[in-house]
Amino acid sequence: MRYFIQFSYFGKAYHGWQRQPNAITVQEVLEKALSTLLRQQVEVVGAGRTDAGVHAKEMYAHFDFVEIEDPVQLTDRLNSFLPVDIAVQKIIKVKLDAHARFDALERTYEYWLVQEKSPFFIDSAHYVAHPLDMEKMNIAASLLLEHTHFECFSKSKTDVKTYICDVRYAQWEENKEKLVFTITADRFLRNMVRAVVGTLLDVGTGKMEPEQINTIIASKDRSKAGVSVPAKGLYLTKVSYPKEIFDEQEG
Repeated sequence: MRYFIQFSYFGKAYHGWQRQPNAITVQEVLEKALSTLLRQQVEVVGAGRTDAGVHAKEMYAHFDFVEIEDPVQLTDRLNSFLPVDIAVQKIIKVKLDAHARFDALERTYEYWLVQEKSPFFIDSAHYVAHPLDMEKMNIAASLLLEHTHFECFSKSKTDVKTYICDVRYAQWEENKEKLVFTITADRFLRNMVRAVVGTLLDVGTGKMEPEQINTIIASKDRSKAGVSVPAKGLYLTKVSYPKEIFDEQEG
């Protein structure tokens, strides 16, 4: 049987999602907990990989195992076994060929900024003291939807086969004491969201005009875009899948 596991994590203590030989990762911790509870080696395949320090409000992974009689009970046991910064919401039976990464239709990220110094956002948001022009930042953000090739925002020396991404939503909003940038696409390149935010901040502080983002994207040159903002403000918030991959009994 194949199962999807929906979970969330606060990324400060981890070197990202994907297992690494000399650093602790979310994948390693989750696999160890599942393997211990199910009493056999379990490997999980994630919906994507988040970088060191990035958080996830909604993340999925799949794993294979014999019939699980009570997924709710396993969820509860798993949560009692995992550290406080990783939480499992549910375990769902899916079709045998369902894939957490390749079947994902789109992903949504948020980036959190605060403009006033606050001890409560030290590890969860990026502090920017300079005044920001939200209107211009949103004009620039809207221009992202007119493009598909985003090499200028990709971490250099990556092994991706294509820099094509379908960006479907990109907007800044005020949310109480913080500013939140939300972006949705079918896929993202490594470091892409943090580089996009850094570039939009250059617009917001007046270093460049919104329309210059077109020139940056056309250049395909990472050095033309803004700096990558810190990982601590980035959250994976949603991963969408087609309904057909879920077991009929799961609805």
